[in-house]
Amino acid sequence: MVTEALASRLSAAPDLWVAGSYRADDPQLPEIVGLLRPDVIIIDVTPFGRTIGEAVMRLLAAWPPARVVVVSGDRDTSHAVHAARAGAVAWVSREQAVEELEAVVRWVCRGHAWFPPEMLGAILSELRNDVRRAREESDPLAVLSPRERDVLAGMAEGKRGRQIAEELMISTETVRTHTRSIFSKLDVHSRLEAVRVARAAGLGPPRRPVDDDGADLVRFRQNGRGAR
Repeated sequence: MVTEALASRLSAAPDLWVAGSYRADDPQLPEIVGLLRPDVIIIDVTPFGRTIGEAVMRLLAAWPPARVVVVSGDRDTSHAVHAARAGAVAWVSREQAVEELEAVVRWVCRGHAWFPPEMLGAILSELRNDVRRAREESDPLAVLSPRERDVLAGMAEGKRGRQIAEELMISTETVRTHTRSIFSKLDVHSRLEAVRVARAAGLGPPRRPVDDDGADLVRFRQNGRGAR
């Protein structure tokens, strides 16, 4: 009844056209979305709870250009986080007037997003954490500070603590402090393990070229003639 009433109200707007109304948990809904290709999908979170993110992803997989607006009667911020993470661009409370929902629909059609101010901080924080975790997974050295990367680079080049300290113009004790922090952040227990992680991430001196058989190529001059 609520869905039908909402569809009727939105259909009365001169600039909106309701392509169809269906149960949110209808297993055929993704297929229907793919056929109708709506600009906006308004979906009720109630049948899904914490799985709202999965529902949003299924709908967007069926028609990626759609803008998903979630309507909810609860105040669980984690549900809004799951929806935003899955690609929803708006979260509207049932307590808001239909006129406000209309305004949000027009807003998202212009390429904007809308989430309740009291939820926005937590949502942005979680999305930032997602970006940080993805960066750390693609670059294991992303957890290091610039100075720690400098110390690790020196270690990867085979330099000892005193030499690293002199080049970076810091004390040997500071180098040791950075080294302990590097071990902790990279979850390693020795200098050798840290260097392996650094080399795997591309930090360190370039490898010497090898020929097709894998042998090192070494060139030197002897008696004015080139030798190999």
